[in-house]
Amino acid sequence: MDSILNPSTLKNLVFDLGDVIIPIDLTAPVRNFAMLANLPEDEVWAIWKEHNFINHYETGLLDDAAFRAEVRQLLKNDVWADEVIDTAWNTVLLDLPVERIARIQELKANHRLFLLSNTSPIHIRRVNDVLTQLNLPTLEQLFERVFYSYEVRLAKPSPDIYRHVLTEAGLVAEETAFFDDNAANIQAAAELGIQAVHVQPPMTIIDYVKDL
Repeated sequence: MDSILNPSTLKNLVFDLGDVIIPIDLTAPVRNFAMLANLPEDEVWAIWKEHNFINHYETGLLDDAAFRAEVRQLLKNDVWADEVIDTAWNTVLLDLPVERIARIQELKANHRLFLLSNTSPIHIRRVNDVLTQLNLPTLEQLFERVFYSYEVRLAKPSPDIYRHVLTEAGLVAEETAFFDDNAANIQAAAELGIQAVHVQPPMTIIDYVKDL
């Protein structure tokens, strides 16, 4: 469900992170943990779905240590170092297209910019490390406010997380655009009156904001 952007009323831009700013491969962590544990990938997928601990991690019910402990317990390997787990978990993140960061920086001149992501602390630290290595601003520097699911203890597509962003940042829904790659997330935002845009390949976020 897409909304046609109305630049004349648009004051605020809210961006998702994964597959909007940075490309991701949601299957990569499962492949890597399966290889580390010497298990079939479908068995690791089944464990992930049965226990739902990733959702608990991304909504702040588990901290980093508890997340890693859960991985060790479920995959029956209590000797993996934190770095091993973090590295496998971060394989979801692909190479960062720096031109997307440059375009977002340009948009700052005429819009208030925000980030809204279902994510985890391990992923955010890694993204910020990559940005710093490229001499680019961190996410917290790039945006006026960042809203991470694990901090607000809410996750898309719950309407409550969009209401939280609008209230906390003092935004009017009709003056706000939201860019996300997930159709359910887009529909939930649109139902609140937000100008919601479904980012879909082969187009990238640069294509969607070129006229702003």
